[in-house]
Amino acid sequence: MDGYAIATLVIFILSIVFVIQPVSIPTHVRSIPYVHFNLTTAPILAIAILWASQCIDPTVIRNGIVGTGGVKPYNILILFFSLAYMAITLDTTGILEAAAFWVSNKGGSNGRKLYFYFYVMLTLLSILLGNDPVILSGTAFLAYYTTVAGVKPMPWLMSEFAAANTASMVLFVGNPTNVVICEGFGVNNAAFTAYTILPFIACNIVCFGALAGQYRSEDNIPRKLDKKAEADPRSVLHNPTGALVGSFLLGSALVVCLVVSFFGIDVWKISLPFAVAKFIFDLAWDHHRFTSGKLPDTEMPPTTAAPNQPPENQHALGLTSLSESQSTAGGTGSFSLEKAILDASHSYPQAFITRFRSRSSTLYSRLHLHFPTFFTALPRLPFALVPFAFSQFILIQALAHQGWVNIFADWLVKATHNDMYATIWLVGVLGVVLCNVAGTNIGATILLTKIVNAAALPSHSARAAAIALAVASNIGAVSFTFSASLAGLLWKDILAQKKIFVRQRDFAYWNCIPLLVMTVTGLAVVCAEMSVLYQSSGA
Repeated sequence: MDGYAIATLVIFILSIVFVIQPVSIPTHVRSIPYVHFNLTTAPILAIAILWASQCIDPTVIRNGIVGTGGVKPYNILILFFSLAYMAITLDTTGILEAAAFWVSNKGGSNGRKLYFYFYVMLTLLSILLGNDPVILSGTAFLAYYTTVAGVKPMPWLMSEFAAANTASMVLFVGNPTNVVICEGFGVNNAAFTAYTILPFIACNIVCFGALAGQYRSEDNIPRKLDKKAEADPRSVLHNPTGALVGSFLLGSALVVCLVVSFFGIDVWKISLPFAVAKFIFDLAWDHHRFTSGKLPDTEMPPTTAAPNQPPENQHALGLTSLSESQSTAGGTGSFSLEKAILDASHSYPQAFITRFRSRSSTLYSRLHLHFPTFFTALPRLPFALVPFAFSQFILIQALAHQGWVNIFADWLVKATHNDMYATIWLVGVLGVVLCNVAGTNIGATILLTKIVNAAALPSHSARAAAIALAVASNIGAVSFTFSASLAGLLWKDILAQKKIFVRQRDFAYWNCIPLLVMTVTGLAVVCAEMSVLYQSSGA
């Protein structure tokens, strides 16, 4: 331990603080009124400070990007984005909303039955599509549905959030943390599902029991809903062909990824070609619909007019304003030629930027009109994940470079004495806690993966730790802070756009019991699984 090691740990912790609680500092500079320290900027700034202070060198940064110990960040991100594109473009067809209307019809006016049906539907969709696409569509739908039905939105929204994040532990592509675990521990993708399916079922059942118990009052989930008419699911499925092709490509990609994982092939080499094929189909199919006049109104973007100039700038657009200033002032009085030139020099760049934005907006609207699938999905892709994930890999690589990972690994060995069951509970509980305090579940998973690998645990204990971490990193998103997962931040932002504001303390309060019962139940099932597996194998 030296000053560099201590400084690295302190800066790492500070970056996490700003991820959990973003801060905006006023600069009193007109062009940049605020400096934001948040999920996107804080980790990057931390890396810059560590590099400038010589706590890390370019090799550490390179290792954080390329990966070490079997964990390949680029592999994880390519896989995640290719599958996310297919899932999100599938959602743009209206298929998820159609499923929600179908379930709503099945539930009828029975509030309790409908609450259960929605939970099951969201669980099944999250298993197949992952948590982020379901959070994107399900949150907006439930915000609309609860308003129309005249019920409190929070019980339904918290149920959706818990179901989506719990179900994401089933497939290795359900959550980026699952891919980190498979890569870091060498867990076969199909075996990952075999290990997590039982903990998932147990967590899913007890989670619904906890939700139903805490929202049992008539005020939260009415027994009888004021349901006036059934909704037609076909009315929101505005692109049936796209839904059919998208479902086929996404399903095929998942199956092929599971199969090739047995042969040690990087799965991004499979998912990326499927995503490219879906991209080509989207462009070709939208072009056909556009030229044949078959695009429905639901896919038409809103008309985007060029922004009007504010009154104070309408007479300051270049040479025209200069001549007007000269003729008005005549070179005397409060206006001078020098001042007019100065005003014009300041306003011309602003006019150029305004015209550029106007033309860009017009071009974007035209492209959106022609290719609605791609240009609707594009802003929904989680691009913020790219700098954040790479930053997390680099920062944790910095901790490893300064010896902290080895120290934490030594503590893990001393605390568990290499006992498999102690390892399951310690890694599992730490995983849930660190999701809240280590910069989302991605940062927590990367850190604990490196620590467990550095501890050189016996093979059965290492495998048990991997599965415990898989459970913890998914249910850990159902936690006390929104920043425990990117899905939590996304969920909060979507609700804010719908004028539904959730306080941090309310989010923590309603998640407390579901998280507690899922942690205990999930880790207990992992213990039972490992006991049967390694006793039967003679380990």
